[in-house]
Amino acid sequence: MGIKVYLGNTDAWGDYESNALILKSTIEKILSENKTGKVNIISHSKGGIDSRYLIWKHDFADKIVSLTTICTPHHGAEAADLIYNQKIIHTKMTKKALAIFGKLYGDTNPNLYNVNYHLTTAKMKEFNEKVIPDDRVYYQSLYTTMRNAFDDLMFFYSYLYLKLVNGESDGIVSEHSARWGKNIFKIEGGISHAEIVDYKKKKISGINIPDIYIDITDKLSKMGF
Repeated sequence: MGIKVYLGNTDAWGDYESNALILKSTIEKILSENKTGKVNIISHSKGGIDSRYLIWKHDFADKIVSLTTICTPHHGAEAADLIYNQKIIHTKMTKKALAIFGKLYGDTNPNLYNVNYHLTTAKMKEFNEKVIPDDRVYYQSLYTTMRNAFDDLMFFYSYLYLKLVNGESDGIVSEHSARWGKNIFKIEGGISHAEIVDYKKKKISGINIPDIYIDITDKLSKMGF
C-alpha cells in the first residue's frame, strides 16, 4: 500500500536498556537512508517498553512522531511476579540455563532473568514514575483480550491464572496492564497475545490480522503522522 515498513531488529529476550540501543541504531539508519526526519513506531508486547525507554533515555522524541503499543505490559506482568517469586529462578544454574536459551533463540544480548525482573509489577511501577511520556510524541495503547481460555490453547492456563488474579487478558498481558496513557483502544475479536502478530496466518474470529495494522497506519496518516 506504499507504506515503508522496517523491523526494529531488537532481541526477543533483551532488556529494555539493550534493546533501546538497538532501536536507536536501527532508526538512525532508516532516517539516513530515507532522508526523512521522523518515524512511526508500532511495538508489540515488551517492544512498547523498549520504545518508551528509547524516547526517554536517548531524547528521541525529535525522531519519533508516534508510538503505538500493542498488548504491552505497561503496568507489569502478573506472570512475571509469579515467576520471580519462585526460589529456583534465582539460582546460578537457572540463570545459566536462561542465558543459554537466549543465545539459542538467536538474540545478541539475551538476559531473560533481567527481562522477567524488569517486567514485575513493582519494577514497572518504578519505571512509569521515571520514564514519563514526551509531549512531542503521540502515544496510543492498543490491546486485545481473549473471550475464554479456549480462544488460544497456547495460553489456556495463563489466561485462567490472569483471570483469577487481575481479570481479563490476552493470555499474557492483563487488560489492566495494557491500558496506559491518554489514548487507549481495545481491539475486539478474542485475539490472543500471539495471534495479534499473525503467526497463524489466518483470520481470527473473522478478522484478518494485517487489516488491523493497515487501519493503524491509515489513522496515523489521517492525523498527519
